[in-house]
Amino acid sequence: MTKKSKEDAKQQQIDELTADLQRIRADFENYRKRIESEKKGVAELAKAATVMKLLPVVDTIERAIAHTPDDIADHKWVQGVTSMAKNLEKGLKELDLSRIEATPGTPFDPNLHEAVMMEDGEGATEIIAEELRAGYKMGEQVVRPSMVKVTRGELGQN
Repeated sequence: MTKKSKEDAKQQQIDELTADLQRIRADFENYRKRIESEKKGVAELAKAATVMKLLPVVDTIERAIAHTPDDIADHKWVQGVTSMAKNLEKGLKELDLSRIEATPGTPFDPNLHEAVMMEDGEGATEIIAEELRAGYKMGEQVVRPSMVKVTRGELGQN
């Protein structure tokens, strides 16, 4: 083997090792990005699971406030419960939780709303007649659909 062919063989080996190193670096970078993405996904799932545990509490507080008798509406205890509800709502907003629009007359969207009752009506469009339980989204992800009563009607009715 000549000196030239030995140098060519060494250069070829260096080129192969360099290519292997570049592939390993690329694989490692892809692995790192995938792990970061998975960690973010797990954190979002944990956040959503925690919020789901709190939503029944939010529902109960909202019902209590909605059914407060007029004669005690100015009582400090009622004001404290109302303040607690506002603080809880603020905390949930900081977690990127928002209420799904489900007011009467809103178009029914099966991606956002869960129809549990159907009311007779005339019209070309399925619209919400009543919201029975609030629904919520975290970012763009629905964590709990709104439970609604649906009727047929025209948009903007009711």
